[in-house]
Amino acid sequence: MFFLFFVDQTRCNVWILDGDLYHKGLLKFAMEASSLKDTLIMLAVDMSRPWTALDSLQKWASVVREHIDKLKIPPEEMKEMEQKLVRDFQEYIEPGEDFPASPQRRNTSLQEDKDDSVILPLGADTLTCNLGIPVVVVCTKCDAIGLLEKEHDYRDEHFDFIQSHIRRFCLQYGAALIYTSVKENKNIDLVYKYIVQKLYGFPFNVPAVVVEKDAVFIPAGWDNDKKIGILHENFQTLKAEDSFEDIITKPPVRKFVHEKEIVAEDDQVFLMKQQSQLAKQPPTAAGRPVDASPRVPGGSPRTPNRSVTSNVASVTPIPTGSKKIDPNMKAGATSEGVLANFFNSLLSKKTGSPGGPGGVGGSPGGGGTGGAGSNLPPSAKKSGQKPVLTDVQAELDRISRKPEMVSPTTPTSPTEGEAS
Repeated sequence: MFFLFFVDQTRCNVWILDGDLYHKGLLKFAMEASSLKDTLIMLAVDMSRPWTALDSLQKWASVVREHIDKLKIPPEEMKEMEQKLVRDFQEYIEPGEDFPASPQRRNTSLQEDKDDSVILPLGADTLTCNLGIPVVVVCTKCDAIGLLEKEHDYRDEHFDFIQSHIRRFCLQYGAALIYTSVKENKNIDLVYKYIVQKLYGFPFNVPAVVVEKDAVFIPAGWDNDKKIGILHENFQTLKAEDSFEDIITKPPVRKFVHEKEIVAEDDQVFLMKQQSQLAKQPPTAAGRPVDASPRVPGGSPRTPNRSVTSNVASVTPIPTGSKKIDPNMKAGATSEGVLANFFNSLLSKKTGSPGGPGGVGGSPGGGGTGGAGSNLPPSAKKSGQKPVLTDVQAELDRISRKPEMVSPTTPTSPTEGEAS
């Protein structure tokens, strides 16, 4: 980007060419022969894209040089402007070198200035492209240096390499170099103060700064080839004579893969498709064969030939050697007897110990036909196992008769005696 400053009756007009060579024709309205001696040129470099820095500087410097040549300024006037720029470059004094706090040193320095009027010659590469007007190179977006280190693997020697090439360019045009960052507010006021000093001659006491890589300030007249050579001492994999375009290359552009977007179909269309698929299926519950066997409320199929005896065995298994249920007995009575025996056994457990005095119809000695514990074998009593029904037929006969309390003197049956 190209900036143009010139003074007209204590005013500073700013003309900006928006980084496009198409606008270079507008320079005729800003840079005229009558106002050229009061003009300052600023060349801006984008440090977030350092691979364009050197090319951008050379491109815009050649545009300015071409325009100045077209102005047809008298040679004497142009030579005077060039000599003034050389003199300002040679007479540059680093602020603070005279040590104003020490009067003796200050007087000595002033005396030396009066006696010694010898001006050191310029270097071989200094002011070889003298435009006759001051030039300032401003590197913007220096806060992107950290981003370059993370994303593009830039190291300190890369930034020193970039700085050395920019400083060589500044030596050729006698330009100052300022690194700035609007985001971090670095050297913004410094740019304003330096421009005012160059245009109006205001005092300026800011020394050069080369330690901080993102806040460099090198005024015109301070730099030379030896100072630039200090940067080359830090090179490890690079060389000072390497080409700028070969080292600072543009990173490859990452291509974004555009995946095909998947659009969900309308809800009504989806439901209509499902409805058509259901209509094509057979009515036998979506292709599953119908089970002809009846199902109980629990959902498990029941075999038609399955007898109630298997149901009883599943609840209370009958031990080997016990009597079987009479097949002529009705299924309802059998189920009623089993249920009655089951609940009576629960009541006998809660009300008293098996075969004890609390048993219903039981004798003190453990006999009796009504006690649920009287049917337990001796091994079951000793081991504490659950009571097992040993004579289902006897229990069913007892339930079919009218329940009566058995007296304690009633003799026990042989089966009950064996169980006790």
